[in-house]
Amino acid sequence: MRLGRRSFMAAMAAAGAGLAVQSGPKADGRTVRLGGPIFLKSDDPGELAREHVRLGYKAAYCPNVALNDQARIDALSKAFIANGVTIAEVGRWVNLLDPNPQPRKENLQKVTDGLALADAIGALCCVDIAGSFSPTSWFGPHPENLSKRFFDAAVENARKIIDSVRPKHSKFCYEMMGWSLPDSAQSALDLVKAVDRKAFAVHLDPCNLINCPSRFYQSSQLLEECFDRLGPLIVSCHAKDPAWNVEMNVHFQEVRPGRGSLDYRVYLKRLAGLPQQPPLMLEHLSGAQEYDQAREHIRAVGKHSGIAFE
Repeated sequence: MRLGRRSFMAAMAAAGAGLAVQSGPKADGRTVRLGGPIFLKSDDPGELAREHVRLGYKAAYCPNVALNDQARIDALSKAFIANGVTIAEVGRWVNLLDPNPQPRKENLQKVTDGLALADAIGALCCVDIAGSFSPTSWFGPHPENLSKRFFDAAVENARKIIDSVRPKHSKFCYEMMGWSLPDSAQSALDLVKAVDRKAFAVHLDPCNLINCPSRFYQSSQLLEECFDRLGPLIVSCHAKDPAWNVEMNVHFQEVRPGRGSLDYRVYLKRLAGLPQQPPLMLEHLSGAQEYDQAREHIRAVGKHSGIAFE
């Protein structure tokens, strides 16, 4: 369904009410759904869901399941709902703008299938990066990654994916990046307007947006801008932190939450204020111990601010 200019502002106002697929507790302005990967070796849907609960997670990455395995999709969906765990996102990390036509076509199909899986299992969204024109790295920098050509191609791909699936509930979104679009709150909003589909939403990854000293030092303002511009459209978020490795040029490195500069006090406060309760998903850490440390840091920051996680 197209959004249309006249209905865009109304859709923004109503977006929060329609984003959730798997129902969770109603937001009271002080709750965040935290999630992350688990390391339990099991194929049992109930055991997988309960492991999230044991870790204090209210959100999950989509478990491994094939799109044509409807019985397992149904079993997973029922188990996670029964345990109060929302499936936040189906990740399909491929290059939708691969310079070679055949891989580009195959990748478009993979992401299309990912959105279909998200809608079938009850995930909030399917997410990928918009892609890269780089011939050597599927996510790497390229001069054209900030161009109108890139923007137009990203819009076309999003429309193709959404129009092919026609999801009833789940959203499709592009993860923010530091060297390709969307690289700011405004460019993310511009994409939403240009794609012009109700099923296109925003995936918030503020750490990825920190690509210069001013954003590094002013992460509070960056977060406020993201929530001010995009709040009702945000469907899922990532949790990590940027640290500055001092060299003769600027070099930021992803580290676990609590070891970098991102203002998690502001992040959690603004996230807890969204009625649709977008999950906050930990990622890119080395193993279970580091995820435990990251989770405890976020909980400690939240506790200090009066924010609950379950």
